[in-house]
Amino acid sequence: MERKAASGAPAGALIAPHDGPLAWFGVGVVIEGWTRDGFRWPAHPRVSDWRYVARAGQLPPEGDWSTWLVMAGRGFGKTRTGAEWVQSVAIAHPGSRIAMIGATAADVKAVMVFGEAGLMAVAPPAGRPKWKSDDARLEWPGGSVAETFGAVNPEMVRGHAFDFAWCDELAHWRHPEAVWANLKLALRRGNRPRVLVSTTPKPMGLLRALLKDDRIAVSRGGTRENVANLPAAYLEEVYAAFDGREIGRQELDGELLSQVPGALWSLDMIAAGRKPMDVAAKRVLVGVDPPATDGTCGIVVVALGADDEAYVLADCSIADVMPTGWGRAVLAAVADYRADAVVIETNMGGRMVADVLRQMDAGVKVIEVRAAAGKVARAEPLEVPYRAGRVHHTRIFEALEAEMCGMVVGGGYAGPGRSPDRADALVWGLTELLRLEVKGPRVVGL
Repeated sequence: MERKAASGAPAGALIAPHDGPLAWFGVGVVIEGWTRDGFRWPAHPRVSDWRYVARAGQLPPEGDWSTWLVMAGRGFGKTRTGAEWVQSVAIAHPGSRIAMIGATAADVKAVMVFGEAGLMAVAPPAGRPKWKSDDARLEWPGGSVAETFGAVNPEMVRGHAFDFAWCDELAHWRHPEAVWANLKLALRRGNRPRVLVSTTPKPMGLLRALLKDDRIAVSRGGTRENVANLPAAYLEEVYAAFDGREIGRQELDGELLSQVPGALWSLDMIAAGRKPMDVAAKRVLVGVDPPATDGTCGIVVVALGADDEAYVLADCSIADVMPTGWGRAVLAAVADYRADAVVIETNMGGRMVADVLRQMDAGVKVIEVRAAAGKVARAEPLEVPYRAGRVHHTRIFEALEAEMCGMVVGGGYAGPGRSPDRADALVWGLTELLRLEVKGPRVVGL
């Protein structure tokens, strides 16, 4: 359900103070009471009470919702919206347990907690929480507690139980689908658990799924709606540069595009070629992209069919394990799909993994490749066979496809996480499978 402006007011209009003698002065002296959907507003005798300065899309929707998605452009006021909402539920529901999740732990602290519009800035002195740096948590005078997390490890909220959650910039998380799934399982305290998602959109399956769910309340908005609080020079510059362009529609207007501007692939392109592999396989390869440090080791299985077309069979990528862990995962993929060889990048510790593979299984064939160009540059030759319908994904690979659709012509990356490791493993496998020209030297070891 979409959030509408109050009383038919246009989107972005200010919500007027309540009717009564104080309305003339715009004074937000509030008597504690209950909203129509059963949530209590605390009494904050503040002249600039948030309910009287917020725009329609920044106030919690009425009705029986469990998820409120605020999808809006840069500078809309998403952080202020999230911080004010968390402060209100923490005070109105003493003893609540709240999750605050950002892209990284540093983002949570710098933006959601101590940012210019973060919790510590919006909370009044009498109701301001204390930051416990050792535990990365906030504690309110009434007993409510907010645990903070960076969306790096999908298992981070396992074992927790929450009443409320605030997820900031979900579209920029490294593992959005996995973290979201675990958070929903942890929202099981209280009579009506609720979560607020505040994000500038990016093409991704999770956002599309949320928008299709009629049970989810949605507020949309753009940068222009917050003109009163943004520098005129900033507005003039960004609209001169981006207005009317795809990047402006996404970053300023908050529009969910079908693809990242300038991306090599789109979800529509991938979906158009999706089909099961119903022909015999002529060759099966496992592409591997080892991580530089901690992170995801990309492991993707591809096959060349008897019809001379390529098929993506599996994404077996694994995160946060030692090289021996990567080796076991790679050998499992080789066994499960009867692969003919492993194609592995040796720049970032891959030589160690290749040696480990041979020690674990002397019979495994390893094709070692060395990167001489960036991940996106290596991927660019594959755009042609995808557009020609020669590459088929045998099912939906959400994490892999999200990375693919974030790889931008010219070398940029706008997908989830810091690096498209899964997509790079795909690129190594398909490049070898289709005998495409590899940019830079390639070393082959058997």
